[in-house]
Amino acid sequence: MKVPFTWKITGWFMVGWSAEFPAGEVRPLKYFGEDLVAYRDDAGEMHILTGHCRHLGAHIGYGGTVVGDCVECPFHGWRWGPDGTNRAIPGENRTRPTVRLRVYPVVERDGCVFMWHHPDGTAPAWEMPGILALFPDVGSGELPDYYRPYPEFSRKTEREPVHPQVVLENGPDSLHFRYVHGATVTPQMLDYRASEHAWTFLTGWPDARSDDPEKMALKIHAHMFGLGGSISAFEGSSKHRLIFATTPVDDESSDLFYSIWWPRNPGDDDVPPADVRDRVERQFLVTVWEDLSIWRHQKYVEHPPLSPKDSEPYLSLRKWAQQFYDVPPVDATV
Repeated sequence: MKVPFTWKITGWFMVGWSAEFPAGEVRPLKYFGEDLVAYRDDAGEMHILTGHCRHLGAHIGYGGTVVGDCVECPFHGWRWGPDGTNRAIPGENRTRPTVRLRVYPVVERDGCVFMWHHPDGTAPAWEMPGILALFPDVGSGELPDYYRPYPEFSRKTEREPVHPQVVLENGPDSLHFRYVHGATVTPQMLDYRASEHAWTFLTGWPDARSDDPEKMALKIHAHMFGLGGSISAFEGSSKHRLIFATTPVDDESSDLFYSIWWPRNPGDDDVPPADVRDRVERQFLVTVWEDLSIWRHQKYVEHPPLSPKDSEPYLSLRKWAQQFYDVPPVDATV
């Protein structure tokens, strides 16, 4: 997908689920065109560093070892600390303080792992919000009140030709629900606002059984945390929460992450029973992939002839999104 803006975006981006990173294990990652190494140290803290050892360039993510709070290169045993510094060199009683790996700040929120990306390595400019902490008036904000989102209610698709902004532009696009998802009613944008690093909106689904056009069967409260994704809380006929996140792999593709927090039935543990799994799978986990069938072949239109119904929130979102591009696109003529 060719877009008139860079793929090297500033912000928080999801890289996986906490359960995928057990203590003492090392994993390779690749995002924003960079080879990375992720590991959880012996104290349980997550770290993401540049993937290639500064000694002779081995990828630490393949065969590396966790030693305390450090990660050890599988090639010659050089150890690197969570701050990117060289901590040990086998056979030597010194380190190389001027040789460092780049550090990518990491936070975990409700079982999801996020890394901060800035093209120049600038420190985080804002905090990644908690998924369940948002919208305190809409359902529970406590993790024990939901079934675990991973692995049953989580999905990932890799290396898709989709830019993060295109995914978020689905939010104010109300008319596509009829044609892409087969919706029998068209949702209404009830409110939206840009506030620093967040773009939030409230969508209502009219109650088809009522003669009152103002009555909504379902309301969806959504919070876009920069261009990395959107967190939603459902109010009405359904009271679940979800995150849909998009993280660039390179200048042509992204990984997409999707998780649902479904309210737990009284007496159940955190593993969802078969009947709940079947319902969530059929009704909710499939919808995002319906959108993906469009995005994979979409051409980005800079100045679309928008429907009057959607134009104001759509243009508001595009204007807000401009703040997250700190470098120009690779090809300014695109």
